Amino acid sequence: MKSVTNHLKGTFFAGMFIIIPFGITIFILKFLFNFADGILGSHLDRLVVLYGHSEGHIPGMGMITGAIVIYLTGLVATNVLGKRLLKLGDKLLTRIPLVKSIYSSSKQVTKVFREGGSAYRRAVFVEWPRTGVRAIGFVTGEAEREGIRYVVVYVPTMPNPMAGFALWFLESEVYESGMTVEEAVKYVVSGGMVIPGQYAPSDG
Repeated sequence: MKSVTNHLKGTFFAGMFIIIPFGITIFILKFLFNFADGILGSHLDRLVVLYGHSEGHIPGMGMITGAIVIYLTGLVATNVLGKRLLKLGDKLLTRIPLVKSIYSSSKQVTKVFREGGSAYRRAVFVEWPRTGVRAIGFVTGEAEREGIRYVVVYVPTMPNPMAGFALWFLESEVYESGMTVEEAVKYVVSGGMVIPGQYAPSDG
């Protein structure tokens, strides 16, 4: 049973880290297309008669379908032929103007979350977006300028951890969270629902 669970978990995450860059690329391109199309769209609609009907909505069907697509993508990504096809598709997308910049950027962000501990030095707390409010962040670099030490902290947003802010703080403004990088990533990805044991409210 454990091997089946590990297989499902490993395959699902493999598929997720393939789907996310493609999904972000498609989303942005769709937004740009709809924006450009909307300039003349209202005028063209007058020349086109659209017919349609609704079959009704089944709650949860989209989520189930999405999970199946991610899992199947993971299966493709974990076999030899699938890896070759994905590599070919990757090369194709990185050669198309506009698509190249979007896909490469989203892939780099996904890689950061996939690598976890090797990509982030440590998980910390910073006061953001205002004094008195603490946000979880990941130290990505350190620098010194004119004798002053600065720490670069990536503060992800929820529920979309792929977006965030790279902020510079004084070394004294960065507080240790007590979380491992893995625990902090789980906390962020879950939207705050998965809290490390030492931070969970006690029954007493």
